[in-house]
Amino acid sequence: MDKTDENESILTTTHQISHSEKEHATFIGSASCQNCHQKESTAWKDSHHAQAMMPASEDTVLGNFDGTTFDHGGVTTTFYKRKGNFFVETEGTEGVLEKFPISYTFGVTPLQQYLIQFPGGRLQALSIAWDNRPAVDGGQRWFHLYPNEKIEHTDYLHWSGINQNWNFMCADCHSTNLQKNYDLQTDTFQTSWSEINIACESCHGPASKHLKWAQNQQQSLQNFGFTHELQRLNTNQWKMNLETGIASSKSTKLAKEIQTCAQCHSRRATFSPGATAGSKFLDHYNLALLQPPLYHADGQINEEVYVYGSFLQSKMYSAGVTCSNCHEPHSLQLRSSGDGVCAQCHLSEKFAQTDHHLHPINSPGSRCINCHMPAKNFMQVDSRRDHSFRIPRPDLSDQLKTPNACINCHKNQSNQWAAEVLRKRFGPAETNHFGEALHAGLTGAWDAEKKLSKLILDREQPAIARATAITFLAEYLSRDSVQLLQSIAQSDEPLLSLALAQSLDRIPEQLRPALGIPLLYERERVTRSLAANALATLPLGNYPAQVRQQFSLALQEYITSELFNSDRPESLSNLAGLHQQRDNSQQAEVFYHRAISKAPYYTAAYINLADLYRIKGKEKSAEEVLRNALDKAERKAAIQHSLGLSLIRQKRYSEAIGYLKLAAESTQTDNRYIYVYAIALHSAGNSTQALATLEKGLEQFPSSIDILRALISINRESGNLEKAKKYENFLAGSNK
Repeated sequence: MDKTDENESILTTTHQISHSEKEHATFIGSASCQNCHQKESTAWKDSHHAQAMMPASEDTVLGNFDGTTFDHGGVTTTFYKRKGNFFVETEGTEGVLEKFPISYTFGVTPLQQYLIQFPGGRLQALSIAWDNRPAVDGGQRWFHLYPNEKIEHTDYLHWSGINQNWNFMCADCHSTNLQKNYDLQTDTFQTSWSEINIACESCHGPASKHLKWAQNQQQSLQNFGFTHELQRLNTNQWKMNLETGIASSKSTKLAKEIQTCAQCHSRRATFSPGATAGSKFLDHYNLALLQPPLYHADGQINEEVYVYGSFLQSKMYSAGVTCSNCHEPHSLQLRSSGDGVCAQCHLSEKFAQTDHHLHPINSPGSRCINCHMPAKNFMQVDSRRDHSFRIPRPDLSDQLKTPNACINCHKNQSNQWAAEVLRKRFGPAETNHFGEALHAGLTGAWDAEKKLSKLILDREQPAIARATAITFLAEYLSRDSVQLLQSIAQSDEPLLSLALAQSLDRIPEQLRPALGIPLLYERERVTRSLAANALATLPLGNYPAQVRQQFSLALQEYITSELFNSDRPESLSNLAGLHQQRDNSQQAEVFYHRAISKAPYYTAAYINLADLYRIKGKEKSAEEVLRNALDKAERKAAIQHSLGLSLIRQKRYSEAIGYLKLAAESTQTDNRYIYVYAIALHSAGNSTQALATLEKGLEQFPSSIDILRALISINRESGNLEKAKKYENFLAGSNK
């Protein structure tokens, strides 16, 4: 097959897969459910799910469109109505005021956004939203989602741009049976849904077979005609332990419920379309682990992570608690008011007492959630509570640079004060918190490998924390840690296998087959597909036919995923990389240029395209690409570093050092940029400045092997034998 036709063949394969996956039960709409399920339907109609997205109308639009204006960043936006329709006049794609009709409402409370139809089937979410809280709480006003930033029309955060696109960013969690339907060749969407909001079949699955069961046409159908059964909550499964004051359950029958809720209530990337209620999560979604900036080092929420990743850390999850234990699934209201939800499993006589919560009865500090579920605002006004249900750890806050519930309220006190109060009442805090190991991995501590390895092996710790440790361990490989990762590759722990697959492309190529080939046989599609992509650069011709076949199948799944997401620059760049690996440089170049055109801020596409030109011996073209990126790319330091290397290859050394210096001294720097800049200085005969650069770099990255080795080598060459010995000892200590 001609390589230029490869994209066409992949697209055809994708269509065939999609067609075969649709031959199942069909969606029939929530109206078909109401006659038999009136109580549930009534509760749902007033819920946030029912109002997740609606056509703009007098009944659904909550914002003030009576000619009101809102000023932000020098732009005056006007909201108005005309002939019963809703409009906004605001800055458009060209940086001038334009009039746009409002097509849909998006969400209901505490804020409501508005969607505007663009050419190519796109819906864009306006960045000015309506605060639907009561006026006494500061609501009933227009506000900007980025209040402290002037978002130019060319900015990647502008409402008309790719990162405010509903089809990719929001759609599949606000409508039922959402099909994105992006066409790569025409760069258009034909996005569709069965119901515009989150209706019955979002959680229960397509109901055509269930309807036949209900009509006595197919009484033998398993799960009453559904693909899975969401069992009713049975409080008799929980037994109170009067000694501990905590209830326990041995039931695991509700696990499907958590997997169903997690499809939307998680920070994840949609890897493969076609998920319905009860689908295996890791067949369709690539879960974000406990990494910055999404989470703090100890797993507390930092950015919006939508609950699931937090809940997986909790003792509640490990004890068998599920979403509907606390939330009524149709109305979405809590099962009880106040602390009543917690009192279902935690005896009030033991926990709702001053000697436990250390605050006056009925004060804010006495509320369970204020200590164990601290809240944080997202989108300015949307308060979300951390669902890791953690014990406050002020004793770790200074060390890990993490918040804690105590100082969130007692702002005039210190972490040490809060830690001492808790120590006096409850005794010494529990040792070996997983956050200590993750912080060591994040900061490059000398004992990071040891701490991360210990965490990975500790089955008493949450699986998501152990999985996160695997992603950090890839930076600290030794013979022992490679052996540990080999055992993970052979294990049957899905989150740990996923983490290894996510990290595989950062592991040296000579080690990848031993770690990656077992992952090709994982049951979870996302894991085996990521592993196949990381192995795609390696020659696998000498491996058994079965391995090659499994690799081919998994790689095809990866390609299918990237084509599904090819409305994004990340996927376009990944597809370019696959073409490049197959020596199809013409198609690779096309995909890289397409990624840059779609998202001029996307740094990786510039660097990878420049590298493609380098390999082809077109260094001037590589330089041109990187110079073009200097004022556009989001990660300027990476561009400066790559440009410096390009200039070195062209023997333009003094010019190169200038760009390497900018990268090394940037706030976006990493240890590699500092090391390369120092070596360039040393090669230019400026060893004194090279050593100063390395010493400063070591303060930032104390476990950088490259920086340490350079300090040893240059000090030795310069006759600074005592300093060289000092760093040799330091290096020996860091490798223990």
